[in-house]
Amino acid sequence: MKKLLLILVLLLAVSGLRAQSISYIETTNSWYYVYDQDGKKIKTLSTTIGELQGFSASIFVVKNGSWIYIYDAKGNKIHTMSESTVGTVLSVAGETFTSRLGSWIYTWSKEGKKISTRAARQ
Repeated sequence: MKKLLLILVLLLAVSGLRAQSISYIETTNSWYYVYDQDGKKIKTLSTTIGELQGFSASIFVVKNGSWIYIYDAKGNKIHTMSESTVGTVLSVAGETFTSRLGSWIYTWSKEGKKISTRAARQ
């Protein structure tokens, strides 16, 4: 089993495969250009998907009308949430994002599950 695992690790290292992560998202009037850690373009998306709220190395969050969309580094939509449930997106970090709704701060997973809740400071 150890030999098989070692062979797999070596094959991955030799082939140069690694998980894509977001390094930067360039925004123009009509397009979002998603770049990886090597400066290579991963994906091009139309800005008609919504307004970029924030991004981390693994996800980015977009708001379109009353909907919040969570995308992975490859530009695939992971989850859709209602703005009335989420509120205003404050930040995106790792595989989570934080939002404020009324007097509450919520932390959400990339799958749209509420991780934590705390009272917002007034």
